[in-house]
Amino acid sequence: MHSGFVGVVGRPNVGKSTLINSIIGTKIAITSNKPQTTRNIIKGIYNEDDVQIVFVDTPGIHKPNNKLGQMLNKGTYLSINDNDIIVFVVDTTGIGAGDKFILDKLKDVNKPVILVINKVDLIKKEELINLVSEYNDLYNFTEIVPVSSLKKKNLDELIKVLKKYLNDNIAYYDKSDITDRPVQFLISEIVREKIFNLTQKEVPHSITCTTESVKKNNNSYNINVAIIVDRDSLKKIIIGANGEKIKKIGTQARIELEKLLGKKIYLELFVKTVKKWREKEKYLKEYGFNDFSE
Repeated sequence: MHSGFVGVVGRPNVGKSTLINSIIGTKIAITSNKPQTTRNIIKGIYNEDDVQIVFVDTPGIHKPNNKLGQMLNKGTYLSINDNDIIVFVVDTTGIGAGDKFILDKLKDVNKPVILVINKVDLIKKEELINLVSEYNDLYNFTEIVPVSSLKKKNLDELIKVLKKYLNDNIAYYDKSDITDRPVQFLISEIVREKIFNLTQKEVPHSITCTTESVKKNNNSYNINVAIIVDRDSLKKIIIGANGEKIKKIGTQARIELEKLLGKKIYLELFVKTVKKWREKEKYLKEYGFNDFSE
């Protein structure tokens, strides 16, 4: 048996969550074209007969400009220290300040650091060779693996590489597990993803969704999810004219939840305004944010 924990880090929007979802074969982490969609440390569990790799999805590392950003970075830095292998994910847009910022954080890491260049389906081979050379000049990576998470290209090679550096010999999770998060968390995140996909920049990332109840029937689930906002203007945006926006959010979330849970879903969404930070704190604590100091 070979096992271990793999921390997946990178700047926002390079495809960390898509990479893990593609490897696991099921969506356990939401994705969006908006940066910092991932707000929580989520584990995706990959199993073979004699292998268990626990992928730890983390919020994108960035220079924070608010309290939420500070909390996201703090969680990711802890993840770097706690894992056996680090997978640093970049994309093919070139080396930016954000990538260099993360490399600076990795300079004292005493563990294998694997560079994964994602979205290689978008560039030519010559461009990829040049990009690999540029990254090699910046950091002494243990190995470099080019992939396309969306096209599921070269993921087998990445798994093969990771296996070489797994030093544990026990299964940390049951072979049937795909994530450490309860179904209530996955439900809330899917609703949050649909909000991001159906709204524009006027909806901030501080928005929170909580699953208030899940009732299982013979062939269906009745689910209630609260959408927590901090001002009434956001509530109006999410509900939309004549309730059309929240209806679309609910429809898209229901379709995905039916795929995830394999049953008919009756989904009810409601929006709640919580204006005081300390009131909102209790909702965020449910999802792992326990330090709210400035």
